[in-house]
Amino acid sequence: MGRGGKRGGHGGRGRGGGQNRPKPDNRTNKADISRNNEKFEQYYNELGIVPEESRSEFWDAMRRDLPNSFRFTGSKAHALAVQERLRTFYIPEITAITYEGKYVDAPRPVEWYPDQLAWFMTTPKNVIRRFKPFASFQKFLVAETDVGNITRQEVVSMIPPLLMDLQPHMTVLDLCAAPGSKSAQLLEMIHAGEEERSRQVADNTVDEQQFTDDGRSSGLLIANDVDYKRAHMLVHQMKRLSSPNIIVTNHDATVFPSIKISSLPGSDGKSSPNRYLKFDRILADVPCSGDGTVRKNMEIWKNWSPGNGLGLHAIQVRILVRALQMLKVGGRVVYSTCSMNPVEDEAVLAEAISRCGGPGLVELQETKDLLPGLKRHSGLKTWNVMDKTGRIWNDYESVVKSRQETGDDALSRLQESMFPPKSDLPLDRAIRVYPHLQDTGAFFIAILEKKSEIRAKPEEKSGASQQAAKPVAAKTNGVGQTSEATSNGEVDAFYNTMLGSESPSKRKREEDTDDNESTKRIKGDELSNEEVKEVPASSLLESVSKADSSTPMTPQAQPPRRRNRDQPFEEPFKYLSPTIPELDWIWSFYNLSSRFPRDRFMVRNPEGTASKNIYYTNALAKEILQENEGKGLKFVHAGVKMFVKQDAPSPEVCPWRIQTDGLRLLETWVGPERIVTLQKKETLRKLLIEMFPRFAGDEYKNLGEVGEQVLSKPMGCCVLIVEPTGEEDGLSERMVFPLWKSITSLNLMLPKEDRRAMLLRLFNDDTPLVNLSKGWVGQKGTQGGDVKPLDPDPEVEVEQAEEGKSEVQKDASAPVRRNSSSVEPDVAVELHLNTTADKEKSEDEADGGVEIS
Repeated sequence: MGRGGKRGGHGGRGRGGGQNRPKPDNRTNKADISRNNEKFEQYYNELGIVPEESRSEFWDAMRRDLPNSFRFTGSKAHALAVQERLRTFYIPEITAITYEGKYVDAPRPVEWYPDQLAWFMTTPKNVIRRFKPFASFQKFLVAETDVGNITRQEVVSMIPPLLMDLQPHMTVLDLCAAPGSKSAQLLEMIHAGEEERSRQVADNTVDEQQFTDDGRSSGLLIANDVDYKRAHMLVHQMKRLSSPNIIVTNHDATVFPSIKISSLPGSDGKSSPNRYLKFDRILADVPCSGDGTVRKNMEIWKNWSPGNGLGLHAIQVRILVRALQMLKVGGRVVYSTCSMNPVEDEAVLAEAISRCGGPGLVELQETKDLLPGLKRHSGLKTWNVMDKTGRIWNDYESVVKSRQETGDDALSRLQESMFPPKSDLPLDRAIRVYPHLQDTGAFFIAILEKKSEIRAKPEEKSGASQQAAKPVAAKTNGVGQTSEATSNGEVDAFYNTMLGSESPSKRKREEDTDDNESTKRIKGDELSNEEVKEVPASSLLESVSKADSSTPMTPQAQPPRRRNRDQPFEEPFKYLSPTIPELDWIWSFYNLSSRFPRDRFMVRNPEGTASKNIYYTNALAKEILQENEGKGLKFVHAGVKMFVKQDAPSPEVCPWRIQTDGLRLLETWVGPERIVTLQKKETLRKLLIEMFPRFAGDEYKNLGEVGEQVLSKPMGCCVLIVEPTGEEDGLSERMVFPLWKSITSLNLMLPKEDRRAMLLRLFNDDTPLVNLSKGWVGQKGTQGGDVKPLDPDPEVEVEQAEEGKSEVQKDASAPVRRNSSSVEPDVAVELHLNTTADKEKSEDEADGGVEIS
């Protein structure tokens, strides 16, 4: 069922009506695009970025389609368990296939990725269509992608997070984060080893002083995107990882505001001056022209222009300078682009280092020994620059001279900082990955370490900088909303005033291949769409230059915004008192350990009352949210949902059930009264297939080892722990689920897609789900005639869950759905790796529904 009934009624308000109307597909068929561009090829040939003897191989690779690639996500133990299923079950079937007398190419692991958790495949589509094992493999990928265990991501996009040297206690900033594939990698690193550490502390098998916060990860990721809707897409990606160690913000990366943290007491007992957060690690994966993505973004062939990189150079420098200002001394920034253009790569590094005081204060780190097995070239130390007409210049002096003699306006965009620096910087320490080296896209990555506090030099207002400084007017962003010019200059007119119509990419082209609306790339015919990235205009030009380590960049506090469809509105983050009755009840019912912190729970309503959902964050996230409340920082998301309130069958039953998202953090500290253990495969299989198995009378015997346990448990939410036994009838992976005990039945609180994915992975079983209490099997009511299934159409539930939200919130949190007209014919052959787990679920759908019987 579509969403038109409720949402379509608002269609006349600035959206042209017809919410269900398919979006026009303006894309050009890949087969119709000529994979040739004279300027494009001339530029990279004459730059000499690839040795002449490899040039033919380089361009041959550039003209081929990009292989499919994906990554196993989540905790390392779980990711390895899912990977093992691929390796031991599906790969042997595929490798046995022969076609035209040869064995077909099977999916292969990326050699240099840790623990082989990244894979790729080059199998031709005609082969995939022909053989049944590929259909089985596809079903596995679709199921695991739907539940967030697999993420489609381009191989080279996985490199920057791996170079961060990130530890679980560190504070990290991802400045240009959406749609979030790299942020997900960073968050996985923050939580590395956390579950095992917490269990060791809880079981007293280690000295509790060995770990801070009882083994819980104390680090924090702040993931930022300048576009509000894309920031919400980022939230959906991050929710898969169920982390209390993340804050999502919505700011311009070039002027990301300083974040206040609590002051330390002075020697006289008074508080010290204001303190601001400095980061251990920062990822600056900046907007770029994206010509390294030409293998999948075919429009670059027809739209590539040297003006793209020229127009983005200044903004990239500002982002990198701002990153270095916010970095701790001894910390590192990883700078990356999916462009091969040195104007966007080495030139940006050189200019940012120069503006921050030189190599004595900011040092480029050596990378040659990192990621063994990754084939790469070194960064360039010399290069030429092409102007927008296609002329190539060896040095800036020649540009100045020609401009003086001819008054040629085409040269006004060239700046001195785009040319090789006169000082001898070790730019060759950077990494350049080219498509022909290992059949990937192209990427540029560099590591910068801050050696001392810095004071950035002012930016020279010349060429493109002057154009960026022109005042701009408000404009519509392509979805009926107006981006109003604000006091801090966050307006998306930079690209219109600076880059002009020749640019095929007005913002970063997404090297992650998540095939949905949250991608970072913009095609040449989409310049006015909602995908255009907000980049600062004139009022921000001075502020970055003047900001330094001793002068925090603080946003202006904004008056409360009206809740309407044209302005984003976020409910506040309000922390609960640890002494409220609701927490007393929760602690008593679940017999929670006193070592689990009670002062980190929050709600999202102005009154600060525990009415529906209770969230949990780590200590640093709480400090940041409280210290910066009402001070202009735009927080979009924080924490993880821990408890959800629902109707209880009787007064003695705690109505606050544990949400699946927060169970991983809480289960170690739950008392034995609410714990149910499971060891046998068949018991888990029954709980997965049957939605509400009954235990009344002798029916408990059908529930295996779980049956007798639940008889003695009071009603309400329990924690089901699957303990691996090593036995033939046991399971190999430890798993934890919320389990609801009603009067006569149980419910493993998992959404249906999670149940189906687990059945397929653990049992190779696609048996339809059963709900005999409601009279249906599977999704079509095959046993119940016209009886309605327990849970209604997910899209209807999304509508119901969105009641009370502002219209902008509804739009931002709506499931990403592609109309049939926009789905390429070969999407099935592409193995359906596009992510569908970003859809917003209602509370009951998220946990499989609760039956009060």
